[in-house]
Amino acid sequence: MCAHIVLAEDDAKQAELVRRYLERERHTVVVVADGAAALDLVRRHPPDLLVLDVMLPGMDGLRICRAVRAESGLPVLMLTARSTEDDLLAGLDLGADDYVTKPFSPRELMARIRTLLRRAAPARPSQDGVTRVGTLTVDPVRHEVTVDGRAIDCTPGEFGLLELMAAQPDRVFSRGQLLEHLHGFDRYITQRAIDVHVMNLRKKIEAQPRRPARLLTVYGVGYKLTAGADAP
Repeated sequence: MCAHIVLAEDDAKQAELVRRYLERERHTVVVVADGAAALDLVRRHPPDLLVLDVMLPGMDGLRICRAVRAESGLPVLMLTARSTEDDLLAGLDLGADDYVTKPFSPRELMARIRTLLRRAAPARPSQDGVTRVGTLTVDPVRHEVTVDGRAIDCTPGEFGLLELMAAQPDRVFSRGQLLEHLHGFDRYITQRAIDVHVMNLRKKIEAQPRRPARLLTVYGVGYKLTAGADAP
């Protein structure tokens, strides 16, 4: 998959290293070292992916991520020397799709980028409007969920979680992001209720709820939905 990628990184050596690896994989890369310039470029010429350093002059990466996410669903991968749980959650809550801490392996970064680019295509529902993740299907028009062809009875909150996560399989959603989404279904929802919804969903969609293969916990961050054992 060849993509147009904007790399916002003010460390010249780091930017050059990442650029070379991206171009080896036949991506087109534009490097920008200033935060405000990066946001302007993304708005004028939207790329397929934004690789965004948190510490940028002019405007930091968190502010850029917030602005981008308010305007589009552009995939965003954040780079940072910060590695605390609060920093990770801050980036994810602002809408970042993935977060890589420095120092990192360029090969690992390329693998993360390939995953994000693959994920961007499945985010669109099929022609019949049904979203599929392995043998799990979510039909927002009929408000139906099936697993292995078997209908699953979901509450509105459970359906809302599956609809959101199935649209972007393998993306990690923080509890804060899930909470914000579910306010449309239940304005009194709490973070504890998110965990209860996940627990109840596992009983319905997992062969072994105590050893989930589809709806996974990413410890210290949140949850993600995968094809699990259905993946090729």
